Amino acid sequence: MYAFGEPGLSIDLDNPEYYINREFTALAFNERVLQLAKDERVPLLERMRFLCICSGNLDEFFEIRVAGLKEKIALSSRKLNIDGLRPDEIFTQLSKKVHLLTDELYDIFNKELLPGMKKENIHFLNTEDWTEDIHLWAKHYFKNEILPIVSPIALDLAHPFPRLFNKSLNFIISLRGKDAFDRNIDYAVVHAPRSLPRMIPLPSELCTTGGNYFVYLASIIQTHIHSLFPGMEINGCYPFRLTRNSDLFLREEEIEDLAVAVQRELFSRHYGHVVRLEVDKQCPANIVDFLLQKHHLHHEDTYHCDGPVNLQRYYSAINRVDRPDLNYPPLTVQYPEYIHEKRNLFNVLDEQDILLHHPYQSYGVVIDFIHQAAADPNVLAIKQTLYRTHSESVMVKALIEAARSGKEVTAVVELRARFDEESNLKLANHLHEAGVLVLYGVMGYKTHAKMTLVVRRTHGKLKRYVHLGTGNYHEQTAKRYTDLGLLTSEPTITADTQIIFQQLTGLGKTVKLKALCHSPFTLQKNLLQLIEECSQSALEGHETEINIKVNGLTDKTMIQALYRASQAGVKINLLVRSVCCLKPGIPGVSDNIRVISIVGRFLEHHRVYHFRTHNAEHYYCSSADLMERNLYNRIEIMFPILDENCQKRIKQEIFKNYLRDNCNAWEMQADGSYKPMTNGNYCAQDKLLQLYASSTQ
Repeated sequence: MYAFGEPGLSIDLDNPEYYINREFTALAFNERVLQLAKDERVPLLERMRFLCICSGNLDEFFEIRVAGLKEKIALSSRKLNIDGLRPDEIFTQLSKKVHLLTDELYDIFNKELLPGMKKENIHFLNTEDWTEDIHLWAKHYFKNEILPIVSPIALDLAHPFPRLFNKSLNFIISLRGKDAFDRNIDYAVVHAPRSLPRMIPLPSELCTTGGNYFVYLASIIQTHIHSLFPGMEINGCYPFRLTRNSDLFLREEEIEDLAVAVQRELFSRHYGHVVRLEVDKQCPANIVDFLLQKHHLHHEDTYHCDGPVNLQRYYSAINRVDRPDLNYPPLTVQYPEYIHEKRNLFNVLDEQDILLHHPYQSYGVVIDFIHQAAADPNVLAIKQTLYRTHSESVMVKALIEAARSGKEVTAVVELRARFDEESNLKLANHLHEAGVLVLYGVMGYKTHAKMTLVVRRTHGKLKRYVHLGTGNYHEQTAKRYTDLGLLTSEPTITADTQIIFQQLTGLGKTVKLKALCHSPFTLQKNLLQLIEECSQSALEGHETEINIKVNGLTDKTMIQALYRASQAGVKINLLVRSVCCLKPGIPGVSDNIRVISIVGRFLEHHRVYHFRTHNAEHYYCSSADLMERNLYNRIEIMFPILDENCQKRIKQEIFKNYLRDNCNAWEMQADGSYKPMTNGNYCAQDKLLQLYASSTQ
């Protein structure tokens, strides 16, 4: 596809040099997260949490992205990526980058965080740090908690290498001697019980300085490994962990019952093809080679760990530490006073829209909307989409109460929400048993839209009320993710929401909507049209701008539309937290585009779009990022913000606020690298905390 830069100069927008590889940019996001673990301005235990988040992100990166890349290589795919690289070329470069990142992760852990916690009287003890009393306690713990449930497996012809659970803690033991059956055994494997914590808090009487002391489960097993192999010589015992392909594979043409198919696939996820070996750095090369050979891996798939093979497990340990001074100050959320005054949300919505900014404003407003709908005798029906939700969700309980009281309650539960499939299956069964009409959406398209529709009789007529959001109906993540939610009774928006629910439940033909855009039908088309209108306005000499805040930008069609808008003279600001395949600042292509990533205390999760021409201005919120999966393979919505006060808030709180950030901001350069803008004192998230601490809006 061609576009024009300078007069007479034709620019090929398909040039791979204008794009960044998705895997590389995803890894770059994890590098930015890891920098928060180094940032001394961040409270110590929060730094540990960021390290755990980075470790967990890398796990998922291997389970999904690297696994998919390896599948393409196995199929000898020569298809070029958006940046012109073949799958094997991507993997080679990616492997080098991930090894460097892993080394840095352990370096920060060992040189900064562990010593920092020790100074604060928080101790994670290695075996050499154990006192005699701790040795006695560990012996007792092994005998009573580990020995009864552990199963050592000697490797021979009758005992091939076991299929080990994905990401589980295991030990490879090098042995010498004969067992009870006179067999020569060289190696054995011990699988650590999944029911036991990886970091075990010591009893208070063993905490000599009164602080927090933890002992590693791995250390207890290694110290007492000889108890599992009596009479044999132990040459070495080394922790290792296997990461497997965890993507679910469903053949739609063969599925008769989606719930049954997902349940069946969930078991196989734990035993997919191995894509990564993590092993203790002390493990000898011959044993590493043995593990690689058994799992059809190569040396570039090996990651030598200078510490525990799963740093993410520290999350549960540090959550046990009662040190408020080493955490962020508690979040005090604000419930808008004007809602308190009128209390009944339906009465408020009869007069005005409500725009909620989480986590700064209370998620209790959304919960109250569902609760009031469930309890209101004038409410006849409630419909809601559930993509990810809390296992003890009070909203789910409200839906059940509504169904039991005789209301028509429909829940569209997405069974294929990655890594939440099992909990969503349980949720669907729970709702179904309570009398809720449970549907699974549309085969082939994940239902990612966040919608709630309430139908209520008001003054003798039926009236619709909706909640539409950028984030999930999840009370816990609502405290950590930044999102926007709209409560409204505006007729065209509520009517369109009802139509989309009808499409999800009845699967009829697509009906043209008046206010909402939805994928895979009109969302991308409308975005492209809005971008084109800005381009035309700029070409006519008018000042125009596009402001977008999303989690990811990978779709080539959208990127090229933004490139053409930049060439036309549109000023474009892109706040993209994570993956971004667009390159800003390329002469003649993207001179007018800035890309900023904000990584801070809260996970930036808004999806907000703003388009301004000489004669029009539009604000939208959405459940969708600008990624292929959102635009083509999911049910998503984009909804307009029509109320002027709500528009002003988005302009001030999102775009003006975040574009000023010089504390948690990273600006992408023309080569795809990120330049930190983190030495200033303007933090967009802190400004919002301050705003809502004193606000009544």
